[in-house]
Amino acid sequence: MNPIADSGDNRLVSMGMLALLAAQFLSAMADNLLFVAAIALLKGASGGDALLPVLQVVFVIAFIVLAPFVGPFADGFSKGRVMFYANFIKLAGASFILFGGNPLLGYAVAGIGAAIYSPAKYGILTQLVPPAQLVKANGLLEASTIVAILLGVLGGGYLADQSLSLATGVAAGLYVLAAAANLAIPRLPSIQPLTGNDLRHMPRIFGHNLSLLWQNTDARFSILGTSIFWGMGSTLRLLMFAWVPVALGLLDNQAPANLMGVVSIGIIVGAAFAAFTVKLERVNTALWGGLALGPLVLMLAPLHHLEPAAAVLFGVGVAGGFFVVPLNALLQERGTETIGAGRTLAVQNLFENTAMLLMAGIYLGLTALGFSAITVAYGFGILVLIALLVIGANRLRAQLITPAD
Repeated sequence: MNPIADSGDNRLVSMGMLALLAAQFLSAMADNLLFVAAIALLKGASGGDALLPVLQVVFVIAFIVLAPFVGPFADGFSKGRVMFYANFIKLAGASFILFGGNPLLGYAVAGIGAAIYSPAKYGILTQLVPPAQLVKANGLLEASTIVAILLGVLGGGYLADQSLSLATGVAAGLYVLAAAANLAIPRLPSIQPLTGNDLRHMPRIFGHNLSLLWQNTDARFSILGTSIFWGMGSTLRLLMFAWVPVALGLLDNQAPANLMGVVSIGIIVGAAFAAFTVKLERVNTALWGGLALGPLVLMLAPLHHLEPAAAVLFGVGVAGGFFVVPLNALLQERGTETIGAGRTLAVQNLFENTAMLLMAGIYLGLTALGFSAITVAYGFGILVLIALLVIGANRLRAQLITPAD
């Protein structure tokens, strides 16, 4: 259902998309600025380096615990207003850190807001644009997000080297602006209004929704593919803060932030290329981007100079953007046809954040065993390559057996 797009009012479509893009840009920029500030705070504390993987863990726990509830919540209310309140929860986490609270706890609170925010920000696309425009709309939203990540990590690296309070304060201010942009999104109708008994039944309903999506070969392919991508991406940005000092000999916060910025630029290029070249009926083309990720990380691991490292990380970004945008669009379409966009995104978030948790746990375990960041990078590349080879092989085999669901 596309209440704005179906109305034929192009002005409302433009207003809704512009407000969504602005809100997502500001919120994602704040997320990444806060992440870099929290890392800098931990690195400055005694024994803080060992806690860097824990930072990722405390953030994603909310996505896993709240997965049965956030999808119905997003579909049960106007999604723009859901995003508005989620940004204020993120603001509470940033403010807690700003006023001297433990960065792990504050970042965990921000994770709660992000868990609520995520199904609404992607699910709203199905109400703003028709299915034929979903890949392009996803490309725009992904590009907005990645530009925000780019500016967030670059700004976070710079500000954290100047003043940690300033970095955290700017993140808090961006959340306020993002919430204001959410109010400019047209008040869309709820897709599946909640009733008084829904809360008690949400875990059971979520399990049913998960089962329905898993039985759909397109949805299963998309969920597994995006989970590997975001699990890899979240761990890679943690790894950069450990790998850069060892491999490149650069000890400040700006250098790893700059390299993650290069990845972000690559994702923008890859997402834009996918948005204009990949149609949903030819979504398997995106697999080439996914299959390139593992080898690129393996190429990165032994490097000791900034320029070739930046070139390889740019390639990682291009491959990732080309891979993930069509898969997101495919999942949104299949989810809208079955259980609703918000519920679909909640299932996707469960898988993606479980992948993040597992990869962060593997990273934490390897570092606890004394493996160097370079060795961890090699292992990480091999893991990603094997995972995507398995997903690709299963996808092709499933399509040979059942051409379409």
